[in-house]
Amino acid sequence: MRLEARFKWLPTPFRSLLLFTVWLLMNNSVSAGHIILATILAIVIPLITYRFRTKQPLIIKPWRAFTHLLLVLYDIITANVEVAIKILGPTKKLRPGFVLVPLDIDQAMPITILASTVSLTPGTVSAEVYPWPESVKSGEKPERKYLLIHVLDLTNEQALIDTIKSRYEAPLKEIFEC
Repeated sequence: MRLEARFKWLPTPFRSLLLFTVWLLMNNSVSAGHIILATILAIVIPLITYRFRTKQPLIIKPWRAFTHLLLVLYDIITANVEVAIKILGPTKKLRPGFVLVPLDIDQAMPITILASTVSLTPGTVSAEVYPWPESVKSGEKPERKYLLIHVLDLTNEQALIDTIKSRYEAPLKEIFEC
C-alpha cells in the first residue's frame, strides 16, 4: 500500500511535521493553544496545497545525498581559492566561455539541484536548460536536455563536461534513481 493511500488526511507527513515544528519554534512556545494551532496548520495547509504540488522523485539513497553534499561543500571551498588566485593574477589570461553539458537526467528536481550546484561552485554559472519545457511542442519529448554553463576560465571543454557529469550528475542519478 502506498504512503499516499494510507494518509489521505495527511498527504505529505514530513511537510506536516516540518510545519508543526516550525510553528512551535517561531512562537517559542509549547502551550496547549500553540500545539492545537500547529496541528491544525500542519493538517490543513498540506491538504489545501497538495493538488498544486508537482510530483518530485524521492531521495532513494539519503546517505549518498549526505556524502554528495560534503563533496559539493569541499568543491565550493577549493573553487573559491582557485577563483581568487585567477582573479588576483593577470585577467588577460582568463578565457571565459559557454559550454553545453548534455544531461542524462530528465526530472526537474535533480536538474535544478545540478544547476544550483554548478552555480554555487565559483567560476561557473548555470545559464539555462535546453530545450526548455515550454519550447517543446505538446506531446513531443525532447531527445536530450542540455545545461548551458558559463565558465570563468575555460581551458578544456570536454574535461569540464566529464567532470560535471561524473562528479555531480552521476551521484544525483544515484540519489534519485533517475
